[in-house]
Order: sequence, then C-alpha cells, then structure tokens
Amino acid sequence: MSQPAADLNVVATTKDGLQQPENTDVVVQYVVLRRDLIDTWPLGSVVTQGCHASVSVVWSNKDDPDTVDYCSPDKIDSMHKVTLEVKGETQIKNLSEKLTSGGIIHKLWIEQPENIPTCLATKPYPKSIVSSYFKKLKLCK
Repeated sequence: MSQPAADLNVVATTKDGLQQPENTDVVVQYVVLRRDLIDTWPLGSVVTQGCHASVSVVWSNKDDPDTVDYCSPDKIDSMHKVTLEVKGETQIKNLSEKLTSGGIIHKLWIEQPENIPTCLATKPYPKSIVSSYFKKLKLCK
C-alpha cells in the first residue's frame, strides 16, 4: 500500500546542494495587466508596463526577506510569476484598493505623463498569503 504524499519526506536539492522540503510554500510575484490595453496598445508597450511595475516593487522592497529569497542566487533562474488580467482601469484600481486594505504590498504603475494606471505587481510573497486575492482573475493569454 502506498503512502499519501503528505506522509513522504520528499526533498528538493538546490543548485548549491542544500536540501529543502519540496512542499514548502513557493514565493511568487503576481503581475496584473489591463485587457483593454492589451487589445488596443502595442503588445511591447503593455509588456513594458508590467516590467516597470515588477522591477519597481522588487527594488522598493529589496531588503524584504521574501524578496531577498525570491532574488537569491540559487533561485534567480527559477522565479515564479503569475500574470493575470482585469478588464480595465476601474478593475485595476479596485484591485489595488483591495490589496492595500489587505496589507499586500504592491505597485500600481501609473504611466506618465498620461496619468494612466496600466498594471500592478505585488512584491514577492509566499503563494499561500496572496493567492486568495487573485482567485477570480483570469490568466493573461
């Protein structure tokens, strides 16, 4: 009879040879783009907005333990990002307010000089802490 996975002592080996439990909570960054901009702006421009938000929130939180872990040399080549979409400006602002009231650190990128909220990105968090805020959103395709 086989054991349930939870009972197994499964470990993963990192690049530097350290072992850690495989079922540890993955650190993830969420990036949320606006579908209306994806449909009307050049793709490169929308991708650039997401990059701006991601880099901004990572740099602003560079000393945060989860960010340090996310960007550590043994994990730098295996970052976890989830890219989602919302319909438009109202939805991205509402999501930002919801994250703020939940204490979730993020960057709502406002493109200047147009003053257009284009996307948002969270700082890296353990997935279990932030995933509930994004359950109703669609993957960006």
